[in-house]
Amino acid sequence: MSGRAAGTDAVVTGLGTFSPLGRGAAETFDALCHGKSGLQRPPAGHLLDGTVDVAGIAPDIEARDVLPPSEGRLVDRYALMALAAADDALADAGLVVGDDVDPHRVAVIVSSGAGGLTTYEAQTRARAERGPTAVSPYLLPGMLPNMATARIAIKHGIRGWSSAIATACAAGAHAVAEAARLIRYGEADVVVCGGAEAPLNPTSALAFTHARALAHGWEDPEAASRPFDRRRNGFVLAEGSGVLVVERAGHADARGAAGYASVLGWGATTDAYRPTAPRPDGEGAALSMRGALACAGLVPDDIGYVNAHGTATKLGDVAETKAVRAVFGDRSPAVSSTKSMTGHLLGGSGALEAAICALAISRGMLPPTHNLDEVDPGCDLDHVRGEARQQRVEAVISNSFAFGGHNVSLLLGAATTRHKR
Repeated sequence: MSGRAAGTDAVVTGLGTFSPLGRGAAETFDALCHGKSGLQRPPAGHLLDGTVDVAGIAPDIEARDVLPPSEGRLVDRYALMALAAADDALADAGLVVGDDVDPHRVAVIVSSGAGGLTTYEAQTRARAERGPTAVSPYLLPGMLPNMATARIAIKHGIRGWSSAIATACAAGAHAVAEAARLIRYGEADVVVCGGAEAPLNPTSALAFTHARALAHGWEDPEAASRPFDRRRNGFVLAEGSGVLVVERAGHADARGAAGYASVLGWGATTDAYRPTAPRPDGEGAALSMRGALACAGLVPDDIGYVNAHGTATKLGDVAETKAVRAVFGDRSPAVSSTKSMTGHLLGGSGALEAAICALAISRGMLPPTHNLDEVDPGCDLDHVRGEARQQRVEAVISNSFAFGGHNVSLLLGAATTRHKR
């Protein structure tokens, strides 16, 4: 678990998202606040057509949209979405590596739970159908989970620290926490961080289906993701990416950049319980949130909003509720799960939701949980439901929990630079 340490503030100066709600952080946030869902039935011709009833499908993107023709061979969709989000985040920050910042003082950490699964599946199918010679040497850079990080670094000339953290559905949040750590301890001036996932292929979907993890039986696909609702029966598999530019406050001030929010703290724990289930009492999640508070030097009453992991699984939502109750007692902060409208982006979720939290702080608006028609008695919290809640919050927590028992809580507060909206 993280402890408090002295250091410089890590300010979020740029946001980029690519999700079932479209491309662009501001557009995504507006859609969430208006209760717009990005969930749909896979259309004819989609890889998941006939495999699942509902998915969170991001817009089309081609290699030529983000890469020169010579570099576009077998680049997996997860890396293309990460590149698009990173391009947008750097543009939003008004930052050109090499002009506005020393390339050796820029880091990049863009994580993924699984990397290029769709590319790997396609190449496996090619080998089965056409023999060994059908396997491309470009499979290797296509499937590796560090390739989103590598592609972003190559495209933007980033020469500092780089890594990719593969902690399943906590991967994107882990990347943001590590970025803030690099800033706080003076190892970078700017970090491009986040997560991306492209799991919408038949093998991945069938694995989750057979594990009885996915929502099913909903005639209306937009009704399928129901965090904390009594009738919830699983999560909706989705794809996408979220990328943040996190910058040392003094560096941002020197170039006149404004910030959406600051990453004030982080907490990370491990359940050490079961590979695919959380501790029923939510102890690991509670310790993660307490670690984030301690890291930021704050107390529970300082938190005005929790963006819940809230996947709409029977066990997970109850365990997270118990964790929130353990940390905050009877005074629950406002809580919502935006997965009700985006679906679950796995390793991309934590970063997308960190971007949503940054905008919630800067705009004073809390997005609702969609489809929360009847709150499960075991999930009784101060839910933002029905419509967005206009509320100024000084500090928020974003939770991400994962297979393997990984728990990450990010704590964001108001930007310590000029404010950006």
